[in-house]
Amino acid sequence: MDKIKDFFQAPGKVLGKLLDTAKDNVGFLLLSIAIVALILAAAFGAEAYFAKKRGIPRRNEKLKVHRMTLIALLSAVAFVLNMFSMPLGFLPTFYKIDLSELPVLIGAFTLGPVAGVVIEFIKIVLNVLIGGTTTAFVGEFANFLIGCAFVVPAAILYFARKSKRNALIGIVLGTAVCIAAGCLLNAFVLLPAYAKAFHMDISSLVAMGTEKNGMISGMFSFVVFAVTPFNLIKCGAVGTITMLIYKRISRLLKSDADSRQG
Repeated sequence: MDKIKDFFQAPGKVLGKLLDTAKDNVGFLLLSIAIVALILAAAFGAEAYFAKKRGIPRRNEKLKVHRMTLIALLSAVAFVLNMFSMPLGFLPTFYKIDLSELPVLIGAFTLGPVAGVVIEFIKIVLNVLIGGTTTAFVGEFANFLIGCAFVVPAAILYFARKSKRNALIGIVLGTAVCIAAGCLLNAFVLLPAYAKAFHMDISSLVAMGTEKNGMISGMFSFVVFAVTPFNLIKCGAVGTITMLIYKRISRLLKSDADSRQG
């Protein structure tokens, strides 16, 4: 009986902890919401521009239902993949690699950059609601933002002209943007926010990197020898798998009307 009672009380406990964490980290959450809104606006604007340029008609109700179903399905897959992460031996333990961006990128290629942002967002929300947060939302925000930095540029370029060449160029561009965004955000936003949330000095976080990699001695070397290789490996793995499987599964993901549109 106690186990059954704990099961039904668990969501309430998680929500309570999330609310307490949110109260302690209001400034960071407001900044996160503002950046999310900017990313969504950029994705929506680019998608609308290229849709108009390519003469893609507005979606009918059937397409909207198919789109929502596909977004829900890919979000669920991304959430599951996010649960299977592993550390890299030469990086601090709080950097764990997973393939949750794979369904996000596939969804963005199939449905457009806005869908990619939505899938990424739902993945993070599911993760927080079901598992809570152990990073005062910093890790979840980093996952979302850096994931979008990779997926959105790649999807915009592919959406502009759908071809294997553009998909490859988009992935390379997305990787470059992801690495640049990851370095800047870790140095000036994420690591300071993480240190503040856990009442630590940034030097302590850098020291965790030094323990794994002797070339890390300060913030600059941290982003060069920890953040950069982490994002390069993750984007490289996701991009390579996408290029190998996308053509084979894209026909299954698209509706008949989608196929006629591009």
